[in-house]
Amino acid sequence: MVIGVPRETFPGERRVALTPAVLPNLAKAGFEVLLESGAGVAAGYPDAAYAAKGARLASARGDVFQQSGVVVQVLCHGSNDRTGKADLPLLRGGQILAGFLRPLGSLETIQDIAATGVTAFSVELMPRITRAQSMDALSAMATIGGYKAVLLAADRLPRMFPMLTTAAGTITPARVFVVGAGVAGLQAIATARRLGAVVSAYDLRAAAKEQVLSVGGRFVELPIAAADAQDARGYARAQDAAFYQRQAELLGNQVAESDVVITAAVVPGKKSPVLVTREMVHRMAPGSVIVDLAAERGGNCEITRAGDVIEADGVTVIGSINLASTVPYHASQMYARNVSAFLLHLFRGNKEQPDLEDEIARETLVTHGGAIVNPRLREFFALAERQK
Repeated sequence: MVIGVPRETFPGERRVALTPAVLPNLAKAGFEVLLESGAGVAAGYPDAAYAAKGARLASARGDVFQQSGVVVQVLCHGSNDRTGKADLPLLRGGQILAGFLRPLGSLETIQDIAATGVTAFSVELMPRITRAQSMDALSAMATIGGYKAVLLAADRLPRMFPMLTTAAGTITPARVFVVGAGVAGLQAIATARRLGAVVSAYDLRAAAKEQVLSVGGRFVELPIAAADAQDARGYARAQDAAFYQRQAELLGNQVAESDVVITAAVVPGKKSPVLVTREMVHRMAPGSVIVDLAAERGGNCEITRAGDVIEADGVTVIGSINLASTVPYHASQMYARNVSAFLLHLFRGNKEQPDLEDEIARETLVTHGGAIVNPRLREFFALAERQK
């Protein structure tokens, strides 16, 4: 079985789907890797490093798709809404595609993928079970996003993070407030603490309190309770408008007293809830910084602009997207470990075809035989129940 690794084409994307370090394990399992020449260069992995581990190189992108039974990408069509569509004519029936597909985004996009006949697996849908932890690419990239958010804030903030006692007097530590204590939020808390800030955090899921405390943050508790705060997969559920309005009122003082606010509250398949209003931004001290990790899905801050950095009332609001790509070496390393573990699981026992009834395969399988087959997606997009 040949695994094809094409170069990523999304503007500014520097990651690569597989790194040289994972090739020996794939070779041991009977896989051969065919890499589009230059695919790993932007991430710090030259062609020579792949060749040294046994990969073949192809100068033409079409050759990678034509000669591969499995194609792995970081951003497939769906998550790549700029240039991803150009790859559709290169896909063929029976071929396997794995990567980020943004399956809960656009129905039209998923239908486009299904129409190629490809068997597509979306790593975003990886079940949160023990067996799948090594394959959880979404959490891996969220970890990098949380880390980088703090660095962006520290760079923009006109003060230092740690408390320092100097001959010129004592410098008080920065106050950082993290809204949303998922994987990205927890990494933001831990990174801000390592830089010496005083960190508080809030999450509507009461279960997040212990996790916040474990990484050195103070958990902010509000006198409101969310109904069904999280789903079976551990993600936050969307609440009604009245809840978010009351939540914003209670969070106002905490936001106003913070030097840095990092928001990371997302609901899969939904527009991000607005948690930091324009009025709350107005109350923050000049020079304060907001980093909105939910910018791509509408933003947790009312004035966030996805992909832009703006200033309002002296407050810098950072809506940067695709932060994992700004740390391409380690992001690629982590993603390659995730996706290679996934492929080894799919084809374990030297199978020529994956067992689509396996829980991990079943949950991540999006399209097969020209149709959208994932039950969760069919329910989400209100598609007719599929006949078995």
